[in-house]
Amino acid sequence: MKKKVLVTGGAGFLGSHLCEKLLQQNREVICLDNYFTGQKMNIVHLLDNPYFEVIRHDITTPFFIEVDEIYNLACPASPIHYQYNPIKTIKTSVMGAIHMLGLAKRIRAKILQASTSEVYGDPDVHPQPESYWGNVNPIGERSCYDEGKRAAETLFMDYHKQNQVRIKILRIFNTYGPRMMPNDGRVISNFILQALRNAPLTIYGNGMQTRSFCYVDDMLDGMIAMMETGDEITGPVNIGNPEEFTMLELAQQIIAMTGSKSTLEFMPLPSDDPMQRKPDITLASNLLGWQPSTSLTLGLEKTIEYFKNNL
Repeated sequence: MKKKVLVTGGAGFLGSHLCEKLLQQNREVICLDNYFTGQKMNIVHLLDNPYFEVIRHDITTPFFIEVDEIYNLACPASPIHYQYNPIKTIKTSVMGAIHMLGLAKRIRAKILQASTSEVYGDPDVHPQPESYWGNVNPIGERSCYDEGKRAAETLFMDYHKQNQVRIKILRIFNTYGPRMMPNDGRVISNFILQALRNAPLTIYGNGMQTRSFCYVDDMLDGMIAMMETGDEITGPVNIGNPEEFTMLELAQQIIAMTGSKSTLEFMPLPSDDPMQRKPDITLASNLLGWQPSTSLTLGLEKTIEYFKNNL
């Protein structure tokens, strides 16, 4: 019998790729999305598959279904979207976690939380291991997302300890690839679109802040490997690419790869913007046998091609 899997946020960038991959692995997939940032165009090519079902639903309200596994991805993940309605963002993280954990408890499903590297805030420790508790501003511009995800991790761990819910917590570092939203304010999609339009590339601060970028295919392999571990492994586990790049290096590489005439435009640094971001993936390597395999150059080639075809 096919394993039945629920993916919340399944019409989003990461969720739609996950739905596709699970269908390829002979799963029956139910995609749940309220289309706040998810898009029907991301999943329209899956609608003819008899083992794929789409339900429009907001996880801030309860949801009932019988499934074997739940991937909880629902939450706006870019600053533009999560700051648009910060109360809704934290409700999605906290109430969404409560409703999905309640569902997992009732139906004895295994549940994975798509947490984030933002739980580390602007880190004092570099690279960031899972043992680091973070440096997060609880009342800043980004707090609705950062603290919402931190609270969700607390809920997952407490449901596990108190009710023996089978949980998996994954801390996702910057992920990119085809189907990123063009207007979501993330650095890779921003730079690629600006470069393709020969517009100035917007760099915040002096451009020396660093990020680590994980291609979507590598991220999916990590997520599925984590879900398939035994019940004794709960996480949190970092999944990301430990290759670190400054924003200046990224901008220059994208200008070169697109053959753009773009210049660089420097803007003030937003508040609470982390200066460094790099995962320590020792745990993922040891527990999951996982390592990212896609270079930034190859991943950018595929992402640039997507944006060229969808401008």
